[in-house]
Amino acid sequence: MGITTRQAARWVDWAIIVVMAVLGIFMLLPFAWLISMSFRPVADAYKMPPSFFPTTFDLSNYAAVLNSSVPFLQIYINSVEIAVIVTVGQLITCTLAAFAFSRLSFKGRDTLFFILLVGLMFPAQVTILPIFLGFAKIGLINKPIGLALMYLTSSFGVFLMRQFMLSQPKVLEEAALMDGAGYWKIFWRISLPQLRPALSALGIITFTQTWNYYFQAKVLLGQQNAMTLPLAMDILRGYLQSGNLSVVMAAMSMSVLPVILLFLLAQKFVIEGVTMSGIRN
Repeated sequence: MGITTRQAARWVDWAIIVVMAVLGIFMLLPFAWLISMSFRPVADAYKMPPSFFPTTFDLSNYAAVLNSSVPFLQIYINSVEIAVIVTVGQLITCTLAAFAFSRLSFKGRDTLFFILLVGLMFPAQVTILPIFLGFAKIGLINKPIGLALMYLTSSFGVFLMRQFMLSQPKVLEEAALMDGAGYWKIFWRISLPQLRPALSALGIITFTQTWNYYFQAKVLLGQQNAMTLPLAMDILRGYLQSGNLSVVMAAMSMSVLPVILLFLLAQKFVIEGVTMSGIRN
């Protein structure tokens, strides 16, 4: 008795699930190792051969991070403040700009959008000098809000939201126009409720990217009280990485926790949003 097409497809599906599960385990191993190292005493951190599981669950490394000379809690608050402001700012500005580029007709629209996309080609190192000089004149150096103001909008965010809007049907919007609704009402009542997957995807991407900013923060935030978590990791590692490895791992475990929790809560919308925002006209 031969194998039917349905059975063959089912075996292929199971094979894919097994492969993805194995890949998922390998992707989680670094995080598991990070957390395991954070509970070890420093003597076990360099033990050979290394053991995956700690011999004891020691919370002293976490206490050492909080009691160190580095103002870790203040730095944590700075990172949360910057990430939240940038995420909310981009969700607002990018969505409004995307609606204009996808639904409104005005002179030079396509040219302006092309110029906007050209901005994606320039790395942060190209623009950081004029930004630094401008911030120095208005007193925004060593202030977390200055770093947040740099990224209140994003060319990538506008592109992502525009592509998603282009995939939406215009029937409801055209009907609303015929009934006398203005563009703001159409955006608020019709377009915005349909953008939930794209908004979730953009929010997670923006929050994660902002949380990990290093180069920009290194240039603009020199004082410890104004630093963000990536810079705090540098200080805790010490000169030539001479710091306590277990303490650094404890700090990193606390640093990645908000991003992991946020992604786990919104992963469904991230996948749906990225899938539905493909390049379609």
